[in-house]
Amino acid sequence: MKFRTALRHIALASTVFFLSTTLALAAPKGKVILFHAGSLSVPFAKIEKDFEALHPEIDVLREAGGSTKMARLISEVGKRADIMASADYKVIDNNLVPNFADWNIRFATNQLVLCYTDQSRFSDTVTRDNWHDILTKKGVVWGHSDPNLDPCGYRSLMVLQLAEKFYNIDGLYQKLIDNRPMKNVRPKSVELVNLLKTGNMDYAWEYLSVAVQHGLKYITLDDHINLGNYKYDAFYKQAKVEVTGKKPGTFKTKNGKSCTYGLTMIKNSRNPAAAELFLDYLLSADGGLATLASMGQPPFVPCRVSSDEIKAALPQGLGKLVEVKN
Repeated sequence: MKFRTALRHIALASTVFFLSTTLALAAPKGKVILFHAGSLSVPFAKIEKDFEALHPEIDVLREAGGSTKMARLISEVGKRADIMASADYKVIDNNLVPNFADWNIRFATNQLVLCYTDQSRFSDTVTRDNWHDILTKKGVVWGHSDPNLDPCGYRSLMVLQLAEKFYNIDGLYQKLIDNRPMKNVRPKSVELVNLLKTGNMDYAWEYLSVAVQHGLKYITLDDHINLGNYKYDAFYKQAKVEVTGKKPGTFKTKNGKSCTYGLTMIKNSRNPAAAELFLDYLLSADGGLATLASMGQPPFVPCRVSSDEIKAALPQGLGKLVEVKN
């Protein structure tokens, strides 16, 4: 009897050991390479830290930059990545789907604001009603990011075009651009933050979330101008900005639309299981989306895809986190 009991204990211990070993081997681990918009740097740093605390066997490696540039590094340069998160979901549709990605999830929104500091010229008099007068004054240094590399860049130009229409001031757009030398156009919007803080720039166009995260002063704009309210998409469409195309020497026109962020998983991901686990955390209401909300960037809860077909194409674990909504 004792011998049989001992055998049962040995068998049970062996089973437990086998199962625990199998689960350990099956658990996702390794590196996840995440390309993302520069405006996501601060919240994604916290999301990465919180996720890795839960999954120390996974190392999230982030690379930030202008969304268009980051997408082209994947599609044209051949850089390896597991996940791409863009400040404009259309960047994913235009550069990665269908050759490099199968789906696109819209997960957050934003709006443009005019940032400044106490050192900025006319900082004591600038308002949401006179900002366009301030930016046309001689000696006022202001800038935005490169529209060919960063969605915040072409969105900044759209704001200026919409302001001309909203305020009904003929020639306002060109007058503003004439007072902004090309040296004030930087590759990505977050580079402008340092120029503001060091006093080398008076005003810069940024996303509201970036202004909040970096403690900048900012002017909010009317919803007709700020690209932050989808209800005004019909008005936003009046703005048009020409940017460089996929091939050298080609161009395409960007039409105004409310700010919507998107993300996808790259087809040739080297670690899809770990990438999916990270996305599961990022898109959870009490996980990554809560972090975005706390940092001034309203998320979609639940996140959105545009069709039942796209939802069906998602990894099984992500389907529960999205809804079909145009």
